[in-house]
Amino acid sequence: MSASHTIIGWRLLPVVLVAAAAGLWFNDVQDGGEWVLRNLLPLLLLVILAALALHRGAGHWTGAGKRYALGVLGFAVPALGLSVYLHYAYSVNLNGMFTDAVYPERVFRYLPYYTIIAGGIGFVIGWIVGRNVERQSTL
Repeated sequence: MSASHTIIGWRLLPVVLVAAAAGLWFNDVQDGGEWVLRNLLPLLLLVILAALALHRGAGHWTGAGKRYALGVLGFAVPALGLSVYLHYAYSVNLNGMFTDAVYPERVFRYLPYYTIIAGGIGFVIGWIVGRNVERQSTL
């Protein structure tokens, strides 16, 4: 195992741990329901994107420029943030959000699709911001 792979592993570890903790919590909130695996997909994509960013940067977040790092951050905000928020809201019935719903657990049926699409938009925004930051730093 080369030194850059070791660095990538260590720098990826926090992302993996946060994704694993969120995944375990999602399973707990959903009581192992039928959409748990589907809701883990945005977390898996976050880990994959982070690994690609680190790989392209030879173990450094900004080694290949700020585009990848800010793109991953842009993906993480809606993909992880929205998923965690809606799982929290479901777990505590935030402001009675799920009180009158006939099937309140169905919020998790399409949530991964929304978070992946929003995460993709966030990635593109982060990519554009990173590109502009790189361009400004070379002027």
